[in-house]
Amino acid sequence: MKRFHLTLITLIAASFVHLARGEEQAKNRITEAIKQKPPAVDINTGSIIPDEGYCDQPYVVKLKDGTWLCTMTTGKGHEGQKGQHIVSCRSSDRGKTWEPHVDIEPADGPEASWVMPYLTKYGRVYVFYTYNAKNMREVIASNSYARKRVDTLGEYAFKYSDDGGKSWSGERWFIPVRETRIDRNNPYRGKVRFFWGVGKPIQHKNAMYLGFTKVEKFGANFIALSEGWFLCCANIDTERNPDKLIWQTLPEGDHGLKSPKGPIASEVNLTSLSDGSLFCTYRTVAGHPCHAYSRDDGKTWTKSAFMSYGPKGKLVDNPRAANFVRKLTGGPYKGRYIYWFHNNRVPGWDGRNPVYLLGGVEVDGPNGKLIKWGEPVAILYDKNSKTRISYPDFIWDEGLYITETQKSIARVHSIPDKLLQSLWK
Repeated sequence: MKRFHLTLITLIAASFVHLARGEEQAKNRITEAIKQKPPAVDINTGSIIPDEGYCDQPYVVKLKDGTWLCTMTTGKGHEGQKGQHIVSCRSSDRGKTWEPHVDIEPADGPEASWVMPYLTKYGRVYVFYTYNAKNMREVIASNSYARKRVDTLGEYAFKYSDDGGKSWSGERWFIPVRETRIDRNNPYRGKVRFFWGVGKPIQHKNAMYLGFTKVEKFGANFIALSEGWFLCCANIDTERNPDKLIWQTLPEGDHGLKSPKGPIASEVNLTSLSDGSLFCTYRTVAGHPCHAYSRDDGKTWTKSAFMSYGPKGKLVDNPRAANFVRKLTGGPYKGRYIYWFHNNRVPGWDGRNPVYLLGGVEVDGPNGKLIKWGEPVAILYDKNSKTRISYPDFIWDEGLYITETQKSIARVHSIPDKLLQSLWK
């Protein structure tokens, strides 16, 4: 018994030492971000995007008249609590001020979450989101917290707006997501689907591509096993009848994108390369994100691999946090790539402060174009080391603007051009 007590005391002491060391390292990273030349941007200097209390994934599309239309998941409680729903708001001054929220789905309905907007070539805006269509109040899971989370299951729903987000269609539609092995292995054998999406859909070869995550089971740390998948709609930019949209679930076959190590492959997002290839990144719990290339429009992907700075380069470090790749669309950086991550291997959900960007350029590979990345540059920080900065969007409007959230405050930040320039030094 004495030996047990001594072992327990030793483990507790080691845990405190580990936490203290992690806190010190986090503060050092923030200090380095402030001293960096040019310095990173303090998130407290940004313009606030209004919310109801909880806020997540503030994503923006720039309409043809220059108006910004932002969609987000919000609610008066905490993440996953009843009343979580999706809204939109508009800004005519690049995020400095915002018009009142418009409900896409109401707070008194079933949970509607993880909304992503897509602007069609003819001006309609679609939004895609996870919708608890059966209004389930609990789910089969291994702990009480996960059992109460009913915001990451149901139907992949969408609505649209033809007036720039001032109003939304009364009707909603459900995407026929193809059933695969991970669905059949969940506790409901696929009759209930577990999933969510992050980022924004992209245009690729006149089609829309949307990345999302399928979940096999909920448990420790909420998501216990997951894979990356994509939805492709080939006619969304030409067909105006939502009933006639054509959907394809990718990759082909029964398995999605996985991690080389660990059960988590989540929050996949992608971009299109100049040779017609697709490139995606996604998060894991192994201390490194993953990346993959597709040379056949998402039907098949390269073998699961941790992301590196370039062909045969060192591995990129990232905790269990969103990591997004985007192609810049304007200015002197048009056609170049940026990558959002946190440049550390902190275990769990922490380590999201500061935020770093990599600047990327295309290089030739043996089977097509690849992206080679530069050195990390701190881009955003908060002086409070416990702040978690995540789920960004990137808007080019005579300069780069970045939205982000800490789950209770969402903001817009104008990124100084000197910071952007430093990505390609």
